[in-house]
Amino acid sequence: MPTKLDHLLEIVVALNCPEGRTETPVPFFSLVRRNKPTSIVPGVLTPSFCLILQGSKKLHLGQDTIYYGPGDYLVSLIDIPASGQVVGATPQSPYIGLRVDITAEEIASVIMDSGIDLKPLYRKLGPGAYVGKSDVHLQLLFIRLLELRGKPEAEIRFLSSLIKREMIFRLLTGDHGHLFVQRVFMDQQNEGISRAIEWIKENYNRTFTIEEVARSSKMSVSGLHHKFKAVTTMAPQQYQKQLRLQEARRLMLNGSANATTAALEVGYESPAQFNREYRRLFGLPPLQDIKAFHRKPVPEVFESS
Repeated sequence: MPTKLDHLLEIVVALNCPEGRTETPVPFFSLVRRNKPTSIVPGVLTPSFCLILQGSKKLHLGQDTIYYGPGDYLVSLIDIPASGQVVGATPQSPYIGLRVDITAEEIASVIMDSGIDLKPLYRKLGPGAYVGKSDVHLQLLFIRLLELRGKPEAEIRFLSSLIKREMIFRLLTGDHGHLFVQRVFMDQQNEGISRAIEWIKENYNRTFTIEEVARSSKMSVSGLHHKFKAVTTMAPQQYQKQLRLQEARRLMLNGSANATTAALEVGYESPAQFNREYRRLFGLPPLQDIKAFHRKPVPEVFESS
């Protein structure tokens, strides 16, 4: 008997979307299709809820490698440098995923309006991204989003926001609900690990010490190291380095800077060090990487969905 996941896949296949990422009339909802396997593509996970309908992916998050496939979802609650790879896709059986962008404010709003009891959900800090298994309730919500296509704009805007809130509610009350609550607690504090992450994002292009980050978040150095790695899977300096390299690549890809200018703009003083670390992350020296990217018919970009 066909499942809701089968029905979801049937709807998306019928849309005949091109390879790559396709935006929908719902502003926070997009579709991803890949007709062949990709290489390991570094990037940054951004806050989102992504469901795989067909195919599988491999996610490299810190020292961990996570495999997930049809019916599995990936949730990212903060910006986390990571690498992703589509595996086993073919034109006859492409990789297909769905993505919903979320914010901490939306999570907090659902918690307040629903009256969810937070105490049993709140545990020690865990990773800011995780993989779970979707159920029929979540799959039905994606079907409802897809059924909004062709509706008037006002109807799409109003109903999609309600569907998104129900998605967040289902995730909050599911097996990993404590991680959603963790994100809200992090944002409601003026200090702590959330402040440390934001401080590094604001100051990634300058040299700083770990003591500075600790002071900015009113934490001890040892406490910062422990909590930062628990949430991001990496040390603060590694987080900074990956943000630098991702921004440098973005500047070169959009043509606003060459390798030397990009390196200086993101805070590197040594072009040799920049080239070395860039190659270690992206697999090629800067110039070769940018040329290879533009040569591909459908460039490989990092997609959490």
